[in-house]
Amino acid sequence: MAALKLDESTDLGIEKAPRSKWLLVAIVVAALLVVGGGGAAAWYFLYKGGDEAAAAEGGGDAKAARAKKGKEAGGKAATEAEKPDPIYHPLDPAFVANLPPGGKAKMLQVAVRVETHDPSLVAFLQKNDPMVRHHLLTLFGGQDAAELMTRAGRERLQAEVQKTLNTLAKERGGEGKVTAVYFTQFVMQ
Repeated sequence: MAALKLDESTDLGIEKAPRSKWLLVAIVVAALLVVGGGGAAAWYFLYKGGDEAAAAEGGGDAKAARAKKGKEAGGKAATEAEKPDPIYHPLDPAFVANLPPGGKAKMLQVAVRVETHDPSLVAFLQKNDPMVRHHLLTLFGGQDAAELMTRAGRERLQAEVQKTLNTLAKERGGEGKVTAVYFTQFVMQ
């Protein structure tokens, strides 16, 4: 009986064949390669390869080919393809202006960054920096401190800065326009 107990205690049951983890890993890797390769091929032919082929066909560069392809697509896709990326140009250093007497704050410090889609406007702003700074300092110095404490007041000031910059560019022969103005620093003391 002791021998029988020993056999039962050492019997662990029927052993199952171990699963092959390598087979599962191989299947997952193969699936990823197929999906990744298909995505890379689609990107190449739709974006990169198609532009180069159109450029070779038309005798132009790839950027012109993208614009041509966008125009041929028509509608919304054409306007998205033609619209260049925004350029965010900082008007450095930050503006410091004395506010009119009688308000809670005496001084305004504001860092301004303008958004445009035209690099020639950035060149205009850099070339005419003293004039631009003069007009904006005059604008900032005439603001009411109580109004600038509200969001609506700051948004109104942003619109005035945008209007001033666009007017200056138009009057002085600058190309393009400022599409947005951002205050990246706004301090009143």
